[in-house]
Amino acid sequence: MKIVIAGGFGAGKTTLVGTASDITPISTDELMTTAAIGTDSLDGVEGKTTTTVAFDFGRIHLRSQGLELYLFGTPGQERFQFMWEDIVQGALGAVILADTRRLADSFDSVNYFLRLRLPFIIAVNQFDDSSRYPIDAIRQALRLDPETPVVACDARDQRSARHVLISLVKHAYAVSLRARRPSSSPVRSPHHV
Repeated sequence: MKIVIAGGFGAGKTTLVGTASDITPISTDELMTTAAIGTDSLDGVEGKTTTTVAFDFGRIHLRSQGLELYLFGTPGQERFQFMWEDIVQGALGAVILADTRRLADSFDSVNYFLRLRLPFIIAVNQFDDSSRYPIDAIRQALRLDPETPVVACDARDQRSARHVLISLVKHAYAVSLRARRPSSSPVRSPHHV
């Protein structure tokens, strides 16, 4: 099963993939150069020195279920979003990693997955220097449907990172069940429309 880890620049996507993965992750992080000046805002992430330029890849083997989860972390900058279409193809769902210091950076990801109708959850990465807000306040700020899960996490902690992935899998499963239920509204013939 393929899972996409998306979110804004500096939200912790590379860290989440690396923490959750059973293998040494493949990462395309590169040193930030002067070319990023004026393009990438470092407000709230002033200490960031590298950035993902293609994608991150990790894998989790679930022995008891005989399954493997493939984790694909997207680049966070808008200028790299042209790659998302290929990364997202065939995905079960997405985790949008959010940083409360830069919550507005999550809107592009939310809108992208809403357009695709791909199940997603929000995982609020609890950085040491970030403010903590109630989950409902974050849901309201991002204008999410009540059914969209919002969970707090620490991308550096393996248990927390894996809890995020489990939350996504459960949500994607619930969405697929709802989609398979017959509609309760009556079907109208074309001449009554």
